[in-house]
Amino acid sequence: MRHAIRTALVILVIATTVLGADAPNVGKWKLNPAKSDFGESTITFDLMPDGSIRVTTAGQSYTVKTDGKDYPTPFGSMEMWKTVNATTWESTGKTNGKVISTSTWKLATDGKSLTVDSKNVKADGQASNDSQTFQRVSGTSGLAGKWKTKNVKIGSPGTLMIAANGADGVTLTLVEEKGTCSPKFDGKDYPATGPIWPSGWTCVAAKSGANALNVTWKKHGKVMFKDLFTASADGKTLTDDGTVPGLSEKTKAIYEKQ
Repeated sequence: MRHAIRTALVILVIATTVLGADAPNVGKWKLNPAKSDFGESTITFDLMPDGSIRVTTAGQSYTVKTDGKDYPTPFGSMEMWKTVNATTWESTGKTNGKVISTSTWKLATDGKSLTVDSKNVKADGQASNDSQTFQRVSGTSGLAGKWKTKNVKIGSPGTLMIAANGADGVTLTLVEEKGTCSPKFDGKDYPATGPIWPSGWTCVAAKSGANALNVTWKKHGKVMFKDLFTASADGKTLTDDGTVPGLSEKTKAIYEKQ
């Protein structure tokens, strides 16, 4: 579930670059997964004495049990886990009571890799069949241990529209997610909303040079993600260098103008 939310946020926040009458970043953009690099993202599973699983990802931790019940996450979503067998688990993510992702987690025979096949449902009713492969960093067997992203495949990359919001801001519309955020460049928090977005998310935007912008994403006032978005000189691509506060993990998302 966390992957669905993080992917949606990455797609949305890439839009927040400096705008002007002839700014190269105004218009329609689409993620190019083949040119992007998500290889530094990690997830850790710790098996607790009571049988629950402590999940740590993007600098946040939460606990679930494989009992088919919903458990809250720091991202504002709910997760439900079930054990299929000794090497397979199923999870379901919900936001605002709606199912937005179903995933199957499969451990390789040698225990060194973990594959996640997901169906991520979008607000417009469409779905993207995505997959991630993680390589084991720590731990010796089972799900327990730290895992690092090796391969990411996105079946239906998202699109977004960018428009000026007056002379000192921007309106972002994530088309498939029907999510919007309209920050001004004044250092204040502005709400990010949509039918499948958890409540409490905000963004703060600050210009960085002529073609770049720093964006900080918060959940109920807590900093969750930071991104530096840079538009190319020819206006054909946007590069999102994403970080998580307190971690050395970095990701790079490449978007192309449509």
